[in-house]
Amino acid sequence: MKKTRLLNASLSHHIATLGHTDSLTICDAGLPIPNFVERIDLALEAGVPSFLQTFDVVTDEMFVERAVLAEEIKEKNPQIHTALLAALAKLSEQQGNNIAIEYITHEEFKVLSFDSKAIVRTGEFSPYANIILYSGVPF
Repeated sequence: MKKTRLLNASLSHHIATLGHTDSLTICDAGLPIPNFVERIDLALEAGVPSFLQTFDVVTDEMFVERAVLAEEIKEKNPQIHTALLAALAKLSEQQGNNIAIEYITHEEFKVLSFDSKAIVRTGEFSPYANIILYSGVPF
């Protein structure tokens, strides 16, 4: 059995196979996921697991170079936005790099998420709790 926090085999596999600039999306329970993108559905019920819990576990395993958020999160979900920015700053410090953060419209976000190697659906029931994480290299 694995010693690290991430126990979900499919999610662990996808993170392990990411190359430089490949992306992984973590989303709330409502983001549309097309059939041609791998869906890793973790949602059990409203709020379980939460978006931030999932983000924390994923970023324990993944070296992040860049992140993309929907512009609407700033106004429609400031609590998650603030917590996410703090988590990204902490992750930057832990990794020893500066994680670039980009904001785009939610409509653009949905289309861009289709290029992800996988989309991880959480049980998050708050608006715009979505992020696209781009893999970096730790050297």
